[in-house]
Amino acid sequence: MSVEIAIKPATAAIGANVRGIDLSQPLDARTVRVLKAALVEHLVLFFRDQPMLSTDEHIRFANYFGEIDIPLFRTKSSDRPEILVLDQIAPKGEGADSWHADNTYMETPPMGSILQARMLPPVGGDTCFASMSAAYDALSSVMKGFLDGMTATHSLAQMAERTKHVAGASLRDKIAAWPPVSHPIVRVHPESGRRMLNVNANWTVSIDGLAWEESKALLRFLLDHVKSPEFQVRLHWNTGDVAFWDNRAVQHYAVADYTARRVMQRITITGDTPAGPSNMRG
Repeated sequence: MSVEIAIKPATAAIGANVRGIDLSQPLDARTVRVLKAALVEHLVLFFRDQPMLSTDEHIRFANYFGEIDIPLFRTKSSDRPEILVLDQIAPKGEGADSWHADNTYMETPPMGSILQARMLPPVGGDTCFASMSAAYDALSSVMKGFLDGMTATHSLAQMAERTKHVAGASLRDKIAAWPPVSHPIVRVHPESGRRMLNVNANWTVSIDGLAWEESKALLRFLLDHVKSPEFQVRLHWNTGDVAFWDNRAVQHYAVADYTARRVMQRITITGDTPAGPSNMRG
């Protein structure tokens, strides 16, 4: 039986609150189609007042949208390979408190992530999300023309050197298995066709083809540019809330302003190889 779904935009640029769905229950094909279209349109969906999902329920929901991407590392609290449990008290400097897309050091970064709040501190612990299509659209036509067709290098080593661990799991012993990759600076969304900025603070090392100082200056500008509040929505979590974001089109920032326990359960969905504009330079 189909359910009545209410989808209300959260901001003009990004985000929508979804009502009328219990994610612990199986979904019919129509509901899945509606959610897929809403994700492409709004980039991140917020499902409020959800029951605490079991591991199997969380996996079932993710499987409606694609194949599960097995995390590179498992934390001590993660009891299944498909699940990443982030159990933190002092998160500052552990990697999520900077604007980033997930795992762009991979040739095929994740399509999206589905995150549920399982335990929250009394105050703090919000997550911010930013639209990379809005960030691209806000650039001048001259800057767009310059960036279209360019590539940048993304590397696991950068993150591994900056952080001793991520929620208790080491990255440094994974570097040899994941050499640097180049991705388009301007990515074209495979479903909407919109152009999006595709550099982030955690994984992007340099801009290909530029001298080091040129690369550093342009990359600094782009990383500052994506922080504009005009591109953002901020989620104040309640226990049980679920956020589902399009990792191809969204960067996120976990605000590290808490000192009490925060437990989040995440599943990531496999993506595709980023493609740039069709008029790429030779």
